[in-house]
Amino acid sequence: MGYTNLSYLNPRTVILVGIPGLEHVQFWIGFPFFVVCLVALLGNLFLLIIVPRERSLHQPMYIFLAVLAATDLGLCLAIAPKMLAIFWFGSCSMAFDTCLTQLFFIHALQGMESGILLAMAFDRYVAICDPLRHPSILTPLFLLRVILMVAVRATVLVGILPVLLKRLQRFHSIVIVHSYCEHMAVVKLAAEDVTINKSYGLFVAFAILGFDMIFVFISYFLIFQAVLHLPQKEARSKAFNTCTAHIVVFLEFYILAFFSFFSHRFGHVSPYIHILLSTIYLLLPPALNPIVYGVKTKEIRKWVVHIFVLKSNTQ
Repeated sequence: MGYTNLSYLNPRTVILVGIPGLEHVQFWIGFPFFVVCLVALLGNLFLLIIVPRERSLHQPMYIFLAVLAATDLGLCLAIAPKMLAIFWFGSCSMAFDTCLTQLFFIHALQGMESGILLAMAFDRYVAICDPLRHPSILTPLFLLRVILMVAVRATVLVGILPVLLKRLQRFHSIVIVHSYCEHMAVVKLAAEDVTINKSYGLFVAFAILGFDMIFVFISYFLIFQAVLHLPQKEARSKAFNTCTAHIVVFLEFYILAFFSFFSHRFGHVSPYIHILLSTIYLLLPPALNPIVYGVKTKEIRKWVVHIFVLKSNTQ
């Protein structure tokens, strides 16, 4: 690593500080985050075991839920090990290339999660607004194509972010004020023009999160419109009930996502508040999603009870 006029040339390592201003309590902050990650890992593993084994869950909504669970697992594994190593063991250094790899996986998995939430909204729209055509529209081949499109879109769009960062050569610091490698946190270290990086980062955010959020809103506007025109109160209640879990998951993801996104670029939020909220935004939905769907889905509750009863009987 070289430096000229207090700038670093082609740094090989970076330093993650964790949560600035709260370094003295980071050790204790690690424990609630560890619990959240543990709940997320166990909950999403349960979903990945239950959905393939329960034939009544072999429906588009739950296939998308299984993909969402795999995405959430990936997010936890991309963030938690290094973050907890910083909090508990002071292991703050990271190879620059490893940092860019972590950045890619975090943002790509975010993009995939957003795309799956849009696919789930489309599934609910067809199921409620055009139920007779639901089996013919959401065929296994269609589901596979949607999942591949979501994965390819996120991989291609996000894959350019680390490439643009790699072309930067001079940095005024190698200290990342964050608990994980986040795109804008790394961009702010650069000691040269980063207009392209910032502009492309905005484009990716709106091309994925913005696009998906708009169409999810449109889907639910049409769903609510259709439901309110149902003649029977019981039918309206049943239709709303099928959407409740997805609405909760959708709101928790997008509200936290856009708060984190805009506060990082345009807000004047204290760094430790922003970093805490952005970390919660990435780790809390993976923990809550299995709980929300578990509470709302009888088959999932039955399998969870079966697994725990079977385990207790064998002990």
